[in-house]
Amino acid sequence: MESPTFVVIGAGLAGAKAVEALRDKGFDGRIVLLGDEGHRPYERPPLSKDMLTGKAGPDSAFVHDGGWYSGHEVELRLGARVTAIHRAAHEVELADGTRVGYTKLLLATGAEPRVLPGAEDALTLRRLDDSERLRQVLETGSRLAVVGAGWIGLEAAAAARQAGLDVTVLEALELPLLPALGADVARVFADLHAAHGVDLRFGVKVAEAGAKHVSLADGTRVDADAVLVGVGAIPNTALAEAAGLTVDNGIRVDAHLCTGDPDIFAAGDVANADHPFLGHPVRVEHWANALKQPAVAAAGMLGKDETYDELPYFFTDQYDLGMEYLGHNAGHDRVVFRGDVGAREFIAFWLKEDRVLAGMNVNVWDVTDPIAALIRGGRPVNPDRLADTSVPLGEVG
Repeated sequence: MESPTFVVIGAGLAGAKAVEALRDKGFDGRIVLLGDEGHRPYERPPLSKDMLTGKAGPDSAFVHDGGWYSGHEVELRLGARVTAIHRAAHEVELADGTRVGYTKLLLATGAEPRVLPGAEDALTLRRLDDSERLRQVLETGSRLAVVGAGWIGLEAAAAARQAGLDVTVLEALELPLLPALGADVARVFADLHAAHGVDLRFGVKVAEAGAKHVSLADGTRVDADAVLVGVGAIPNTALAEAAGLTVDNGIRVDAHLCTGDPDIFAAGDVANADHPFLGHPVRVEHWANALKQPAVAAAGMLGKDETYDELPYFFTDQYDLGMEYLGHNAGHDRVVFRGDVGAREFIAFWLKEDRVLAGMNVNVWDVTDPIAALIRGGRPVNPDRLADTSVPLGEVG
């Protein structure tokens, strides 16, 4: 019988961890990893953190060393853009017309920066080359304009301020990170950047963003040495949609990360997956998902019964603020703070009917396990005891 071939489309962190998991789980068939970039798989957090600040070089971002893929008999094809999936034939087609047959297929196609009309000449920050271009601005420029006060925009703003640049952040909403955190916690980040001298402008509408200027709808013009646009990302679902797979805010998959086609799986930023604990589909654009989901997808490709039920997790580092977030705060009805918010040493909890949905620890460490226990416990807690730092988290009730 012919040896099976497993193909992975997307040579980012999720793709790299998937092929690693396949080998770790004993798969000895052919593995083909297809990536459209010229770089071997790398992690994205360093692009807006240590690489951008100059604390680390590009080598720090790579998932594996250069010899890992050949050493594990993984065919890594870079600059290989996939243009179609032929499900009936079990083949994927590349831009050069060649086809690669598959027994099982994993889509780890990630996401791309959301395009802002009229901002074609501005910088984005998603790929390694983007980070290198922005780092050069930080080394040689004096002014940076950032459109969008999300995670990427704020991390870039912090790096630029630490490099000595004047920074203007332009945001359509009233506060940074408002959809992700809500107003109570978003103010912490507004105050943080204001304290570090960032010119924060909220409630503004961008009419045009060029390479070195931003024009606002009210006629105001902001000049800079470079403009960075960070207004979110869009999952790369075109291949899946054209192949007739279900697409809804990403590629819809079950808790095993399998699509409606039993031979096709999806993982990472692009996967909108049923979540056994949360009870609804969730798509998370962050490093932790790309790191951990692929092992479950690999198990499914090998016919094993595993599900992905990790709580959504992400982190950020801005100036002297380090933060970890765990859970899913959609539908919360109150926020409880534990610790010193003014000193930026606290934990924020999002509650619904006194049940903890999510927690965010800011400059308070080694608390993710008790936060996770509160979330997974699913029982109402006493908000006053939750806020009381004299009560251990494990004894809140």
